[in-house]
Amino acid sequence: MSRKAVVVGLHGLPFSKNIGMTERHSGALAILGALKDAGLTVADVDGMCRYVWQPTTEMEMARVIGVQNLRFFGAQDYGGGAGAPTMALASMAIELGLAEVVVVWRSRNRSSGGRPWVGQIMAEGQDQFERPHGLVRPADGMALHTRVWMHKYGWKREDFGNVAITQRRHAQANPMAMMRKDLTMEEYLSSRWVAEPLCLFDNCLETDGALAMVLTSEERARDLDVTPVYVRGYALGSGPQGYAMTFYYGDELGVTPASYVAPELWRNTGLKPDDIDVVQFYDAFTPQVLLSYHEYGFCDEGDAPAYIASGEAPPYNTSGGGLSEAYVHGFNLLVEGVRQVRGTSTTQVESVNHCLVTSGAVVPTGAIVFSKEPA
Repeated sequence: MSRKAVVVGLHGLPFSKNIGMTERHSGALAILGALKDAGLTVADVDGMCRYVWQPTTEMEMARVIGVQNLRFFGAQDYGGGAGAPTMALASMAIELGLAEVVVVWRSRNRSSGGRPWVGQIMAEGQDQFERPHGLVRPADGMALHTRVWMHKYGWKREDFGNVAITQRRHAQANPMAMMRKDLTMEEYLSSRWVAEPLCLFDNCLETDGALAMVLTSEERARDLDVTPVYVRGYALGSGPQGYAMTFYYGDELGVTPASYVAPELWRNTGLKPDDIDVVQFYDAFTPQVLLSYHEYGFCDEGDAPAYIASGEAPPYNTSGGGLSEAYVHGFNLLVEGVRQVRGTSTTQVESVNHCLVTSGAVVPTGAIVFSKEPA
């Protein structure tokens, strides 16, 4: 593309168990804060993108904050899989000249608003075959996947515990993080089961939160007093026989849609895993971090625990991620990816040129790379 999409503004409200306002209200505040960070106003906005699982539509939000006309609008589905694809949608609008200033936001009262699967024991599609047998929550399905990976790769609970402890350590430096208490391996191993073999600390938080980012073109960004973060490239993938939250029906048990995203991402960006300085892997559950290292080509299949222990792996989930900072369907990982390239993370990695951010691996999904310079 001759036009380059860049991130020029971001903002987030403090995470909480009860934010005390509607998702429309908190989302509007996050958007206004991101525009202020970019040095832009509502009058500049002509595009909006959101998750499908976002109770406020683009048109509602445009009315609330006073946008006069949206030249581009759209949404991406599949819950946690929607983060990078939503950013990709906004980037494409910029690259194709369909909009000049696009807002992407995520506001969700997951903690105070209740869990979406409560009361949905019988559902359409594949759920009718799973939920009567107890696979109701995301953790239930993930527990089955985790057993497959443990059997296939020899992963131990301690390997998952190291992920949880590392991300808690990162969260301790982050004043926005909800969980900043010390976490030891003993505490991890003795914590209660949620869905065996997944314990309390293998599962993401329940959070109320609102965040937003503003994208524009490289040319427009030259007029702003900001350091632009370039969208180097992105990719989406579903894999065969794709269903939300399960991938039992594909060609090989335990292989997620991320394995289809990864080759497209490296082709689209012109990069390879060795070029990546820091990663933000989607982490609704600890095993997803280990799986992502090999599905995105950083190490051989199943070798993530040893690869991380070797010190050769790029740092991961530096804000604390969904396990210790907050869970807003991965949007905080996208924000942290931009912060790392800006150089403003509370756990800043030295000399970051490229940051990879992924979305939920057990649903149709995507990934994106943020960079300091254009390709």
